Amino acid sequence: MAAPQKSRLGRGLGGLIAASAPAKPAVSAAAAPAPAAPPAPGFQEIPVHLIEPSPYQARREIPAEQLNELAESIRAEGLLQPVVVRRHGEKFQLIAGERRWRAFQQLKLKAIPARLVEASNASAAAIGLIENLQREGLNPIEEAYGYASLVRDFDLTQEAASERVGKGRATVANALRLLTLDAELQGYVGKALLSVGHAKVLLGVAEAAPRALLARRVIEEGLSVRATEKLVQSRKAGAAVPAPGRKIPPVEAAAVAGIEKKLTSHLGARVVLRHSPKRGKIVIEYAGNDDLHRLLEKLGVEA
Repeated sequence: MAAPQKSRLGRGLGGLIAASAPAKPAVSAAAAPAPAAPPAPGFQEIPVHLIEPSPYQARREIPAEQLNELAESIRAEGLLQPVVVRRHGEKFQLIAGERRWRAFQQLKLKAIPARLVEASNASAAAIGLIENLQREGLNPIEEAYGYASLVRDFDLTQEAASERVGKGRATVANALRLLTLDAELQGYVGKALLSVGHAKVLLGVAEAAPRALLARRVIEEGLSVRATEKLVQSRKAGAAVPAPGRKIPPVEAAAVAGIEKKLTSHLGARVVLRHSPKRGKIVIEYAGNDDLHRLLEKLGVEA
């Protein structure tokens, strides 16, 4: 009998998963009953209905098209990499391989090849995060929430969390910074409307409302990270923000800045002019619903 292949889930798994011995030969999928006692660690087939998802899953959603593609691949070629589970009462809890498990459910298959291991909660979370990072492509926000779970739920330092998943401490620290963004901007990053580079630049704007306005402009105008840096620097300097690709002459910039100052004073809210000879925008910032209603009354607009 050939020795079981080593897991290819990535660097660091050897130290997280306890050594296991090969399991007894598996029963057929059709006849697999609920086990009377927890089986020994190793590789075996486990009834699909006895497996539960991991509470530490970093992935927030699985696109239907990806799941369909995986199911068709499994139907045609079989499962190339077993899922990883641990005992959980009379059932089993997934550590790694939720997409594969869901694909088996979709195909209505009775049993799935699995590697049964002993793992603590912290190790189970770390293993699942490693597999997602190295095999299944988490988006940056999902990755950040995975690191945050290790730090928060298991009382780990950033350095200890980085060691668990085989990443540099700076990588984990930078990822966790993304979670200081408000939900709107996290959504933009998660959907790849903003890059991590854009997000890091926008974190330089302390206030949430103007940061959101800048983020929307970056998306609408397709600004590069460098252009976003210039935009943020201009805002911090209190200067009029020029339209992309056009430099405002000093006299014109002074006039625009003067208008911004008068409007800001009149409305009691920061106003930014995006001016060009043919077109422009007036952006009025407000802080919450009450401030918006105040501005509407000031402008004579009914809500």
